[in-house]
Amino acid sequence: MATDATRTGLSGPDQPPSWQVTRVLGVQVAVTSNVFAAALELRQRGGGQIVTLNAEMTMAARASRELGSAIADADLVIPDGAGVVWALGRQGYRVRRSPGIELARQLLEYAAAHRWRVALVGASPAVMEQLVARLRAEIPGLELAFTIHGYQDAQQWPGIEQELLAAQPDLVLAALGVPRQETWIQRLHPGQPGLWMGVGGSFDVWSGVKQRAPQWMSRLQIEWLYRLVQEPSRWRRMLALPAFAWAVLRRG
Repeated sequence: MATDATRTGLSGPDQPPSWQVTRVLGVQVAVTSNVFAAALELRQRGGGQIVTLNAEMTMAARASRELGSAIADADLVIPDGAGVVWALGRQGYRVRRSPGIELARQLLEYAAAHRWRVALVGASPAVMEQLVARLRAEIPGLELAFTIHGYQDAQQWPGIEQELLAAQPDLVLAALGVPRQETWIQRLHPGQPGLWMGVGGSFDVWSGVKQRAPQWMSRLQIEWLYRLVQEPSRWRRMLALPAFAWAVLRRG
């Protein structure tokens, strides 16, 4: 579990990591100028869990002991959402938003170049089939050591998990939705050397099933609006955004 401290310089397995850890509404988040470099450092230190934090997840973590525990135990929590970056700015930290989908893609490309074994877990059967085909075409040399969709019967998961661990992946990307992907990784990754990261809807985007928000919306930090238009059923979840802003403002 990470601790709150200012950390600088290169670090080995027995030394503190180079990034700083602070908290937004009591939820840990890393302050670093380069999340990709931080992820590679984590891999060098023996691996661990990466969480991508946004405002919605922050509020969910405060309400759910299970999710809160998973994020508290994570080894690297990056500021994925504009709300989290805004909250950090109010604390005096100047960081850029670091979308998890972009970090995950960088890690896949690095994995191909360095012969990492990659595991993909989650999404629907159709999405996984398209995803595997696209990634193999777009990232030459990518070694997909284990791939499986997330629509499995409950009794099948213990065997799936044993197969995954036996594959000894260097990078595991799980698209099982929040909070399931975070709690699943929290339970499964201890003692494993690779990087384990929940990627939410990234598989849908990479497979071509869904489109990511246009860059102009990303620059204006309103990707949430694009997702709401695509998935109107998310409106209840979007109520977490004003609640998050109000909670941050109340803390001063």
